[in-house]
Amino acid sequence: MDPGSLIASAGINIGLAIVILSLFSILKKQPSYAPVYYPRRLSQSQSSQRNRNNVPSFNGSLTPRRFLPSLSWISRAYRVSEDEILETGGLDALIIIRLFKFGIKFFLVCSLIGLAVLLPVNYSGQGQLAKSRQQSYQALSRHSLDLFSISNIEPGSNRLWVHFSCLWFISLYGVYLLYKEYHEILSKRIQQLRNIRHQPDQFTVLVREIPFCNEHRSRGCCVDKFFSKHHPYAYHSYQILYDGKEFQALLGQAKSIERKIEDLSKRSAGKKHNEMPLLSNPSHHDAAKLASHEEKLEELHHKIHQLQSENKLKEKELPVAFVTFKTRLGAALVSHSQQHADPLLWITDMAPEPRDVSWRNLVIPYRLLPLCRLGVIVAATLLTIFFTIPVTAVQGIAKFEKLKKWFPPAKALQLIPGLSSIITGYLPSAVLKGFIYIVPFPMLGMAKLAGCISRSKEEIKASNMVFYFLVGNVFFWSLLSGSLLDEIGESFTHPKDIPSHLATAVSAQADFFVTYILTDGLSGFSLEILQPGLLCWDAIKSCTYGRGKEKTPFLYSLPYYRIIPTVSLSVLIGMVYAVVTPLLLPFLIGYFCLGYVVYINQIEDVYETVYDTCGQYWPYIHHYILIAMVLMQITMIGLFGLKSKPAASISTVPLLFLTLMFNEYCKIRFLPTFHLLSIQNAKEFDELDVKCNQMEFNYESASIAYCPPCLRPLNVMQSEPSYSPIVSTSSI
Repeated sequence: MDPGSLIASAGINIGLAIVILSLFSILKKQPSYAPVYYPRRLSQSQSSQRNRNNVPSFNGSLTPRRFLPSLSWISRAYRVSEDEILETGGLDALIIIRLFKFGIKFFLVCSLIGLAVLLPVNYSGQGQLAKSRQQSYQALSRHSLDLFSISNIEPGSNRLWVHFSCLWFISLYGVYLLYKEYHEILSKRIQQLRNIRHQPDQFTVLVREIPFCNEHRSRGCCVDKFFSKHHPYAYHSYQILYDGKEFQALLGQAKSIERKIEDLSKRSAGKKHNEMPLLSNPSHHDAAKLASHEEKLEELHHKIHQLQSENKLKEKELPVAFVTFKTRLGAALVSHSQQHADPLLWITDMAPEPRDVSWRNLVIPYRLLPLCRLGVIVAATLLTIFFTIPVTAVQGIAKFEKLKKWFPPAKALQLIPGLSSIITGYLPSAVLKGFIYIVPFPMLGMAKLAGCISRSKEEIKASNMVFYFLVGNVFFWSLLSGSLLDEIGESFTHPKDIPSHLATAVSAQADFFVTYILTDGLSGFSLEILQPGLLCWDAIKSCTYGRGKEKTPFLYSLPYYRIIPTVSLSVLIGMVYAVVTPLLLPFLIGYFCLGYVVYINQIEDVYETVYDTCGQYWPYIHHYILIAMVLMQITMIGLFGLKSKPAASISTVPLLFLTLMFNEYCKIRFLPTFHLLSIQNAKEFDELDVKCNQMEFNYESASIAYCPPCLRPLNVMQSEPSYSPIVSTSSI
């Protein structure tokens, strides 16, 4: 990629970002777009009188200031504290922001070292790379960043020890930051668990593979007998689950009829208001329709109530139950231990939040879960393999010289000045980003089929699959299809040049990854905050079936499964190229600064918090960053070897082992506390509740919090789980 292509990509992305962010700052001031840009605030104000002050205020007068771009939303984002984010979106949302802050801290130091130390060393090695200045310029025209990368260092040069020293410093600094982040987030997790200790999930255990009682023809009595016998002082009550497929089908029909009744009622009210002439007024027809729908709805309600009767429910019992305990200590002990000699019976796990439960997956038999997970892995692998086709095509576009050989009509692009630079500089990264945007959605769909017990676990699994997809396709396959295959092809004619070809292969793709970072950061984050899809949908609704109706906020949950993998990929690209091509690093600082501002705005104003795992995403982010660090070190071991500096290569191996040992230490020191509530913390929280006289109230609330959908009264089907079940649970 020549310098013109890089400049074209930077110019287009910067221009688009300025236009999009300016448009966003104008639309954000318009009251008609509040459902798009303030949905979280609007929904909170509607649901709670306490949050009425959070409603955004708009200037109703048509002043010029209202239609001019402003930067006030940026300065506001930098004023938001971590405590405010924690209160607004929970610890999971704060972890997103901490990821961006980690990127800023890490790459700021890397940029200072890269620009002050490595860049001059690389640039001054120009004469050692090529035999003549003409060859150097030819190399520069092919790979515009080679002059500033490690490729410009002569094999065997002592200058490589500078790169070796910087690699050690960057790695140790990254390890220090990771340890600090892990320790701080663990402290925040424990504090958050203390603050929300009234939550029912701290008193509740999910029990699966419950045996069937032949005597009473029920599983519920088995639960009561088992826990009354083995945990007599801690056990409080249980809620057995039921197969609610038939119930859900009837409920869907009832909701559809309710919407029709509501529309007919509004239409009739509008006609009465307009006082239409008697001969042309079809109110009699509407009244007949309304009566018919109400009769059908009454029949459906009667069928639903029949399904909710105790005799019918016994036939639909599942071997799954939520068991509530009188203390957190009792729940923690049960969830940590094996309950039966047969490990496939009485399987226990800490319950997720009631709002986080994935009810449909609890129907899946526990013994079938390995098959479900295997199927998901196979499907994700096939999707990853399939996407190598568009990634290879993207690399073909990026290499215009190769494209002209493969497709001669492409030479016509050179007739239009600057067009080839736009196509090779901007188009490949834009097309790749378009494909990447689609990937998280099928991955989430696959994760939902894996049998996870909660939405949060589904999104964590999807996040894992998306990250490995991006590493495999966007990083490794882009590297292979864009560099190594071409270099290996040339090496057949010059076998002695294999080391030099492979040494330049990694840095040869640096220019492509610069354009990728620019597109993902400037254009990607700008489109994220503008929400063009919702703007179009809002316009369509306003002009069609939503005309004249009150607008409802476009409220969605924070897409962790999309944000975390893409940002982690940028961390990986930055780490791998930190020593190889330090000129990439300043672009990453801009990437993380813009992402930080954008997602603080989205967390504060746009996205809804639908669950809070209290930081369970961080161990996975830590793992992704460590993978990036290991790849950086392995890459440098290979480059030192190919640059005929085996001493530097061998001296890097201890650094790799040190990083892997650090990873094992973190698994022992931090990871277990992210998966389980420790006995010490459980006892401490219990003592706090006893002092405040809240213990009984909290476990009584927990005993009714996990009411399955098929037991909920019809008038509260859509409400949060703060209701009593129709069929009472057994308790002691």
